[in-house]
Amino acid sequence: MNVLNVENVSKTYLAKPVLSGISVGINDTDKIGVVGTNGTGKSTLLSIIAGVVEPDEGQVVISNGLRISYLPQNSEFDMNKTLLENITEKIYAGNDHWDKMGEIKANLAKFGISDPECNPSILSGGQKKRAALVAAIMTPCDLLILDEPTNHLDSEMIEYLEEFLQHFRGALLMITHDRYFLDEVTDQILEIDKGSAYRYEANYSGFLELKQQRLDYEQAAERKAQSLYRKDLAWMLRGARARSTKQKAHIQRFESLRDRQCPEEERQVELSSLPSRMGNKTIILDEISKTYGERVLFKSFSYTFNKLDRIGIIGPNGCGKSTLLKCIIGSVTPDSGSVEIGQTIKIGYFGQENEALDETKRVIDYIKDTAEFIRTAEGLVSASVMCERFLFSPDMQYAPISKLSGGEKRRLYLLRVLMEQPNVIILDEPTNDLDIQTLRILEDYLDGFAGIIITVSHDRYFLDRVVTRIFAFEPDGSLFQSEGGYSDYVLHKKDVETPDIKASNAKTSTSQSQPEETSTKGKYRAPREKTKLSYNEQKEYDNIESEIEKLEERSAELVTAITEAATNYPKLIALTKEKEEVDAEIEQKMDRYVELQEMVDSFTNGK
Repeated sequence: MNVLNVENVSKTYLAKPVLSGISVGINDTDKIGVVGTNGTGKSTLLSIIAGVVEPDEGQVVISNGLRISYLPQNSEFDMNKTLLENITEKIYAGNDHWDKMGEIKANLAKFGISDPECNPSILSGGQKKRAALVAAIMTPCDLLILDEPTNHLDSEMIEYLEEFLQHFRGALLMITHDRYFLDEVTDQILEIDKGSAYRYEANYSGFLELKQQRLDYEQAAERKAQSLYRKDLAWMLRGARARSTKQKAHIQRFESLRDRQCPEEERQVELSSLPSRMGNKTIILDEISKTYGERVLFKSFSYTFNKLDRIGIIGPNGCGKSTLLKCIIGSVTPDSGSVEIGQTIKIGYFGQENEALDETKRVIDYIKDTAEFIRTAEGLVSASVMCERFLFSPDMQYAPISKLSGGEKRRLYLLRVLMEQPNVIILDEPTNDLDIQTLRILEDYLDGFAGIIITVSHDRYFLDRVVTRIFAFEPDGSLFQSEGGYSDYVLHKKDVETPDIKASNAKTSTSQSQPEETSTKGKYRAPREKTKLSYNEQKEYDNIESEIEKLEERSAELVTAITEAATNYPKLIALTKEKEEVDAEIEQKMDRYVELQEMVDSFTNGK
């Protein structure tokens, strides 16, 4: 059932069109992930749907009695009240008045806030975001709108939120750059691109494939339009006159083709550089320890970094991950032990918070302060070109930094760090506030980076994609080492924590199965050797080749139909979905055909 409609909504900020005539319908069980490059208007769209911001044009129509709960990017608290009072007021504004005090406290604890009676002023930005998240998910609602809910969450919190949203019965509209999270929670993707909205009936993995198909079809339609335009142009140059209705229609078609808006090729974030030379001595951590009060963050930690190390550091919020990074870069001194940095080491540090930006400075000048040119595999490249490769158009380059969105400022900060041409890159929560497109190109850049990478992250996808060794903070201040990415760490940790149970299960399994393998009495009997196909298998074998041929013919027909429907997007989606189903059935039947053929061959060879 439809609960909300966005109708031809447009919004402009600082003379820059952000949303242009967007229309979206939301049903009562939709789970929609919103994606797009930073600055394209994702957060603006959510705030308009939530009723916080008014559109310049268009309207949002909601069903009677629809309850909306909204988590903005930045939440405000009344500093004259306790945190618990702030959250309680928001939750009870949902008009359900049963006592949730115990549940609120339990959820705050789950999200790392142990003192609900504190004043919000003492909380960090991350703690405030997590407290606001608790209020949002506990507020009774039919539509839950979340803007970057996974930022500032550790892995355990992300998994808890993931499970909560999977069981949430209402509609969900959410912005997140956590790709595993999108795959697990959403069943639709809404992409905001150049002011327009594109909807895909798939999770994130399916969206990537469908989007590429859309771009391919747009380019195919554009090639067809160009060919038609050249023919019409030649006709016009021969001196066409509108003497008949048919000729008038031809001229109108020519003008329509001439004035059409051509699809833009998707700009990619591109950055390659040649890191500074690295000598034999890298970074040596020797028995370093750090405590705050009675709390031990890490103790007696030693490690010598290899030249191509890709290290991921994980652990609960507040355990000391960022402090460890700051000990490495020298901004925090360990209580004991030493940190030695080789003379040739040049560290590029991308912190959780942007460095202090002069909001009045132009984008290009901020980058030029680091380098006018950068040496890449292609040769010398100017700061202006590097800005453009990092999605800052010439107009944006000469605009003040104050005009950038929060995500664009993060991207600018990242560009500056990488343009320093370090041979050690240290990233503290790099996935916070960076859009997926930027993350994908950063990941590709790091693939070819000839130096050391050290990253703190809770983004499971990013860790699996980038790192080859994990250091996980343990409650006693030690660091558990695991080879591979995050998924490998999870398996390794389970093996380490449950060896006795596994050994016991293996022993039980062996003792139970042994009598059956050595005896033909009781329940176990050795099966008779099969010498031919069964009746149903033979029937299936006789017909399967013709079934495959028919499916292949249908697949070819769909290719033609898809090409012809390139400008009819709803039809295109339906045809694409059918082709995927047909191709999957072909693959399934081919596998079955191979299996049956191997059975036939074995019977023949046996004779």
